[in-house]
Amino acid sequence: MMKEMGAVMLAMRKCGAGLRRCLPWSRYILRYMSAGMTGRKIPAAPLPSEEASLYVHWPYCLKRCSYCNFNKYISRDVNHAEMRACLQLETEALLRVSQVSRITSVFFGGGTPSLAPPSTIAAILETVARRADLPVDAEVTLEINPTPMGLASLEEFRLAGVNRFSIGVQSLHDEALRVFGRDHNSQDALHTIAEAQRLCPGRVSVDVIFGRPGQTVEFWEAELNELLSACDDHVSLYQLTLERGTRLFKQVEAGQLTMPGDDVTAHMYESARRILGKRGFLQYEVSNFARNGAVSSHNISYWRAGQYLGVGPGAHGRFIPHQEGAILREAWTQTLEPDVWMKEVRCRGHGTRRRIQLGHLALLEEVLAMGLRLVEGVSHQLWKEFSPDADLQQVFGRSTEVQDLQKRGLLVLDDRGLRCSWGGLALLDSVLPPLLLQLQAYHDHQGASG
Repeated sequence: MMKEMGAVMLAMRKCGAGLRRCLPWSRYILRYMSAGMTGRKIPAAPLPSEEASLYVHWPYCLKRCSYCNFNKYISRDVNHAEMRACLQLETEALLRVSQVSRITSVFFGGGTPSLAPPSTIAAILETVARRADLPVDAEVTLEINPTPMGLASLEEFRLAGVNRFSIGVQSLHDEALRVFGRDHNSQDALHTIAEAQRLCPGRVSVDVIFGRPGQTVEFWEAELNELLSACDDHVSLYQLTLERGTRLFKQVEAGQLTMPGDDVTAHMYESARRILGKRGFLQYEVSNFARNGAVSSHNISYWRAGQYLGVGPGAHGRFIPHQEGAILREAWTQTLEPDVWMKEVRCRGHGTRRRIQLGHLALLEEVLAMGLRLVEGVSHQLWKEFSPDADLQQVFGRSTEVQDLQKRGLLVLDDRGLRCSWGGLALLDSVLPPLLLQLQAYHDHQGASG
């Protein structure tokens, strides 16, 4: 999904490091959130919530993709019974600590969670339903690797309680899949999409990567059109990035592969937005497109700054630990290594490695950074939930930098709230830093005068 703000990005991310949702803005958040983590003495007044979403991390893969440096482990000797028991125990512990009474959605990510036995998925959902209200129509998503093994298990996962599949297609070109080190081919992907649609019509998402080595705009457009002829009602776009230490990074450094330039990838993104729009897909977030209303309610809860519990090795969460008498939201990080995590869960019920209390500024920075990824942006109502004493106009309206962004047509601040324009959404990497600076300056001024 992690550095501190990367905790949120883990919850958002879907296929691991080496991919970005078009805009590498996390480095700005890391820089400007640091002050908010120190506990500035500014009143924090978000209303406690009894609702949360749940992210469950399955850390194991059969192999590591060439672009990936995410928290995953290659193991062919997984103790499934122990992993299942520990995931259940930690789910119970975090529900108890948070005192969350309703889970609105569940997302099984990884790693490759389709390697987990369907009985493990069912057991976790049963644990949630025993400890909290899990509505019968709650969105339950499972990431699927479109291999023959993954395809064969789809119906069992559906019977276990999964009602939405997110399929890591990545490409329909077999040569690209080979470069990525994927363990499926294009036909495997198409067969998996078809079967997933049969089982969960209208609730199947596909992930696709652009900006890969040697890719041209023309090839990308042809590939995307081919994918859209086969896919369901949700598409997630990822721009490939090079992560130091990965096999792909080393191949590019050695001159064995060549990455397209920034101008080319920008053109790819804009052409994808245009093609998707013509095919009836509405963009609702920087990298997510849906038709027939098939948006991911789980991910929207992150972008709207909802509480979420993170279960499993390396998972992250954002919630208020009410059982301990806390009134402020905290960022929880679970232990990375599966074996160590399981020992900690057996010892104390959960494998939490780090807890950080989020100051008011840090919380508002998350609301801003996550909300601006959405086409709808940050509404006045949402902002007021976290900042009842200073509205969006007070915080941003008088800033010359913000006014300049508005004049350039990149940002909108009106009676609906604060949001990027169509062009601004593609340039969020440039739009966000001055907004974070202005937010920090406003809170510094309020703290000094208070």
